[in-house]
Amino acid sequence: MNSVTLINNTNGEKYEFDILDSTKGSGVIDVRNLYAATGLFTYDPGFTSTASCTSEITFIDGEKGELRYRGYDIEELATKKEYLEVCFLLLNKRLPNKAELLDFSEEISKRSFVHEGIKDLFNAFPDYAHPMSMMSASVSAMSAFYFEHLDMSECKDFQVMARRIIAKMPTLAAFSYRRTLGIPFVYPDIERSFTENFLYMLRAYPGQSLKIPTIEVTALDTIFTLHADHEQNASTSIVRGVASTGAHPYVALSAGINALWGRAHGGANESVMLQLEMIGSVDNVENFIARAKDPNDEFRLMGFGHRVYKNFDPRARILKNLLHELKDKININSELLEVAMKIEEIALSDEYFVKRKLYPNIDFYSGLILTAMKIPRSMFTIIFVIGRTVGWITQWMEFQESEDKKIARPRQRYMGETDKQV
Repeated sequence: MNSVTLINNTNGEKYEFDILDSTKGSGVIDVRNLYAATGLFTYDPGFTSTASCTSEITFIDGEKGELRYRGYDIEELATKKEYLEVCFLLLNKRLPNKAELLDFSEEISKRSFVHEGIKDLFNAFPDYAHPMSMMSASVSAMSAFYFEHLDMSECKDFQVMARRIIAKMPTLAAFSYRRTLGIPFVYPDIERSFTENFLYMLRAYPGQSLKIPTIEVTALDTIFTLHADHEQNASTSIVRGVASTGAHPYVALSAGINALWGRAHGGANESVMLQLEMIGSVDNVENFIARAKDPNDEFRLMGFGHRVYKNFDPRARILKNLLHELKDKININSELLEVAMKIEEIALSDEYFVKRKLYPNIDFYSGLILTAMKIPRSMFTIIFVIGRTVGWITQWMEFQESEDKKIARPRQRYMGETDKQV
């Protein structure tokens, strides 16, 4: 086993720490006994150089622009598999055969109904409440209806719990939206596919036989797949952190929803659309590009750059291709699309952006597609929640099955007052 040596320049002492290999990507320095050996902690704000866990779920190579679920390239999955196949893959570590997919899809459909008490909960919210606040509250409330999930220990119980929450999330999402409009809730239609059913519950009126365009179902299904998991991002780390306390899994998911709501995380595509509307015209693009490059201007171009990817976000590349496929088939706002494409053209060739590796990310394109599908902006992050639920719950399951799980408890560098007297 390889190791690294740390030399303390104060006293000249040397300490060795093992390097743990990974099956793909960077190895890690095992610093679990760092404090015991040296009396020191690492200092890593934002955990930019810290691996908090060992995982078999998702792999990212930010330099190459690579993303894989359980070893499968994201482009292969997004273009050749349905979202529920990806869910099965994440939960079971393999893709389903036809019979397994049919059984899995039927189970998800039948579990999509929510307890009437949960439905009644929505009536307590004001109609001006943001759908994300209702989503968070309703998922947390699920822990009261399925309290038995607090004391699970077997994989089969984890699987039942996971399927239940994946199935109910679109229903809770649709109820959240319809509450803001004050219109009747629409129950799931078990004859429809997972993604079609969500659009149906979002758009239909009770008793209406609504035809959902196949192209919209395919587009949204792709977006769900691209959002399914993304390694140890902020919301996933929160889910694992809450899980480490022994809290109910649905409470952990609710915490993940709250973290995702942040504009620097899941709310970014909403900000992209607001900015495109603010720019308004292709004629204004160069002025805003100049502002983005001005260090004295607070303006920042939304939808560019990523904490991990220092190359083209592979999810963004897939959505870019999808956007061009859709633009002639559904009513994409041509003016906004022209603004977006002009920004992309300049940013991909401008030295300022290229040097800083500020490539378009998934949020730059997803908002345009969702807007074209007439999905309200307040629901953009909800769409993210639906897609990411399987990732969160798979990460929760992996944490529970880990041999070296501990309560999340980072340390700090203290710079406050010392030894004061009353």
